[in-house]
Amino acid sequence: MSSFAFLTATEILFGRGQAAQSAVRAKAMGTQLFLLHGTPTRADWLAEALAGQGCSVTRFVVNGEPDVAMIEAATSAAKGTQVVMALGGGAVIDAGKAVAAMIPATRPLMDHLEVIGKSLPLDHPPLPFIAIPTTAGTGAEVTRNAVIGSPAHQRKVSLRDKRMLPALAIIDPSLTDHTPKHITLASGLDAITQVIEPYICTRANRLTDALCRDAIPQGLRALRQLMQAENPRARDDMAWVSLCGGLALANAGLGVIHGLAGPLGGLIAAPHGAICGTLLPHGLAINASRADDPARINQVIGWIAEAFETKPESALNNLVKWSREHGLPTLAQMGFTPQHLRQAAEAAAASSSMQANPVRLSVQDLAILMATA
Repeated sequence: MSSFAFLTATEILFGRGQAAQSAVRAKAMGTQLFLLHGTPTRADWLAEALAGQGCSVTRFVVNGEPDVAMIEAATSAAKGTQVVMALGGGAVIDAGKAVAAMIPATRPLMDHLEVIGKSLPLDHPPLPFIAIPTTAGTGAEVTRNAVIGSPAHQRKVSLRDKRMLPALAIIDPSLTDHTPKHITLASGLDAITQVIEPYICTRANRLTDALCRDAIPQGLRALRQLMQAENPRARDDMAWVSLCGGLALANAGLGVIHGLAGPLGGLIAAPHGAICGTLLPHGLAINASRADDPARINQVIGWIAEAFETKPESALNNLVKWSREHGLPTLAQMGFTPQHLRQAAEAAAASSSMQANPVRLSVQDLAILMATA
């Protein structure tokens, strides 16, 4: 049996109704709270519950995906905070993780960023952080990094430290009920990608395999159901798949799809989940065609075929067709030009996500992959 390590949030609460514990659990960590969220009205219930517990709450709205300026502004606004909370999608949770890490830090953010910065380790442990996702996609509530954009560098990079794992992750699927269809599709395909890539990557282990093997077919079925009609059971399943993806990617790795999604997302403000969903079938196809042992990739393709009630040889084309029918745009429709694709291919070749891809792909391979997406 091969050896491996596994890290995750200190505590995970999963299930409908678990969000009701948020205020009480937060107060146990401190009474001076900094709350990051998206649309203000969707976070009022939590702010009111925290105030009802006697907590002092400072709120910060995260509009869009976090960048260097946003994290610096939020960190400045959060001085004096004892606990950081984030209620929202992956962008909000990543912003919260970064703020919790940077409040105690003595060095500037750029010193700790990968690729464009100095990649220095944090010099102080982050503040306690509580993550409450409202979408089922990124699994950011159980990962040890925060993805941050730098418009000046046209890149998305990570602030990364194993101590950035949340003290508490509360996954309440009811918070995802009635998510708009286009967000459900993009975030759902991201969640599915994040259980596929750790399963086929070179750093997969027995524990991540157990999570992914169950979650891949479950996620495919649930997302198909949600494209047909609102379904609480399918929402529960997608929340579980998203959690499994976060656990798996944090402890195994990713691959070409996320290797490309990071650089692409730094070039244009396109939704990360939509990029991943668009790249997914093409990434699987090129990996299957180049792998010395494509057994795992073919197993994934088989699960896709089963979910879409088709033959394996038609599965990836059917996934592309189905995604388009439900509104997933192509890379060109998102605004990416051939020049963007060349830039992304060159940047992705050296990305950390690519290091675990099951096949070594050249810049030309990456360009061919994106040209068909």
